[in-house]
Amino acid sequence: MTLFRTPSFQKIVYVCFALLAPCAVLAETNLSKIWVNAGFYSAHFDTQKGLRNANPGLGLEYKLDDTWALTAGRFINSNNAHSNYLGTYYQPWREGNFKFGVVGGVFNGYPKAFDGGWFPAVLPVVSWETQQLGLNVMLVPPLKDRLYGAVSFQLKYRFEN
Repeated sequence: MTLFRTPSFQKIVYVCFALLAPCAVLAETNLSKIWVNAGFYSAHFDTQKGLRNANPGLGLEYKLDDTWALTAGRFINSNNAHSNYLGTYYQPWREGNFKFGVVGGVFNGYPKAFDGGWFPAVLPVVSWETQQLGLNVMLVPPLKDRLYGAVSFQLKYRFEN
């Protein structure tokens, strides 16, 4: 069985497209406003906990303008559980191909945090973007014994129009 035929992968695709489909319609087929990512890589501060660093999944980011973007996705988190996210990037500062700001939104699926339910988060983020390739780097602070701190890397791709 391939990854693309598994029920988990199909759920990821459905969640992402359902959450951002209205944005795609508004984009009037302008694919340059949509970034696609394959999850995260998290470098955890506490390396002794046996946490999962590779966090595969599928996510979308829709650029509203040079400062704001919407994001949604699903991935396997550091505790080997499925997580979903829905949020907004606000990056008002620029230096060349780099953007600086925060991403705020809601997450779920962390067994020790809020019984796996939804919770809000605001994270500092730096993005590097070229015409088709980008990278988001986020600082995830630890939250007692519920969430583990890390620097998370999210590689993203944008199709040319």
